[in-house]
Amino acid sequence: MSAGLAVTTAVVTALTIWLSVQLYEQHEADQRRQDILAAARQSALNFTSLDYRHYDRDSGNVLKGATGDFKKQFAAQTEELTKLVAQNKSVSEGQVLEAGIARSDERSARVLVVADSKVTNTAVPAGEARTYRLQLDLVLKGGRWLTSDVEFVG
Repeated sequence: MSAGLAVTTAVVTALTIWLSVQLYEQHEADQRRQDILAAARQSALNFTSLDYRHYDRDSGNVLKGATGDFKKQFAAQTEELTKLVAQNKSVSEGQVLEAGIARSDERSARVLVVADSKVTNTAVPAGEARTYRLQLDLVLKGGRWLTSDVEFVG
């Protein structure tokens, strides 16, 4: 009887450890997905919300959440864009409608985002609505999910 009890205890202990590991891994995966989606939503919001009156701050927000080629390309265009949005008195108020992870692993992710914005400028002073479908590639750097590429998709 004591041998049976010892075997039962060992099996229950092993099962408890296995279930605990599974639960921990599931929690980590859920947290990673939430972090990825939060970073992608913020990046898309920053990208679609720009105001000529404080474009330096707005473009800085885009750059804070960017890395790699995307960061280099956006930074290289900032001076020209600053002049263009000021000249046209452009204001874009973005809103993320939906975001979903297309693929992810521990270090990278691809997220599809649908965002709307109301854009006003000298050509359209009353404003016009625009809808964006974006594909964002993100990478984990220094404990933060950063956008490494943005593409407009149809």
